[in-house]
Amino acid sequence: MSLNRIVVAEDETPIRELLVHHLVREGFSCVEAADGPTALRAARSGADLMILDVGLPVMDGFDVIRTLRREGRALPVLVLTARAEEIDRVVGLEIGADDYVTKPFSPREVIARVRAIARRAGIAAHAQPSLLEFGRLEIDEAAREVRIDGVDAGLKPREFALLLELASNAGIALSRSTLLQRVWGFDFDGDERTVDVHVRRLRLKIEEKPQLPPMLQTVHGFGYKFARA
Repeated sequence: MSLNRIVVAEDETPIRELLVHHLVREGFSCVEAADGPTALRAARSGADLMILDVGLPVMDGFDVIRTLRREGRALPVLVLTARAEEIDRVVGLEIGADDYVTKPFSPREVIARVRAIARRAGIAAHAQPSLLEFGRLEIDEAAREVRIDGVDAGLKPREFALLLELASNAGIALSRSTLLQRVWGFDFDGDERTVDVHVRRLRLKIEEKPQLPPMLQTVHGFGYKFARA
């Protein structure tokens, strides 16, 4: 069995959209839910795993898990919560959650935990990393390399992640705040100038030294977009 369809049940839209964005980029199909009854219906309709916020409206996450387990459904569940008390973690695990993440968290941590739950449940979670090509520039997600004329440009991990995010949305203007959320995670406590610093470093490594056409374009007063060469 393969892990393909993930229910993301979270009532805070920015958090839900951030998680879905990262999961889709990893090759998973997502179904979104903003309340308990919707999450329950999505879980019953053939999902492989659920990411479940405790504080859902109408029917909270604990009740969703209790209902699924009463129905005999063994759907793996990763619980998200803003509550840090140990009693909440214990209750969540005792009623059938498979793992627990406390907000704020990094999307990368959530994806790592999703894969760990899938392994424990005997579910294959294979993503298909992409290779993006823009003339002399290649972005190899599997190798985590950016190559110009076949030569590794030597990007640092955060530089690679930022370039991949922009290039995966070529032609689309992304705000600095969106880039911070998607690349650094919504728990990052730095400011938007961090994005500007990393863009300057990228321009040096992939535009100025190898003399490639400008690809990282500034959208004044907003953010950046990647332009195809």
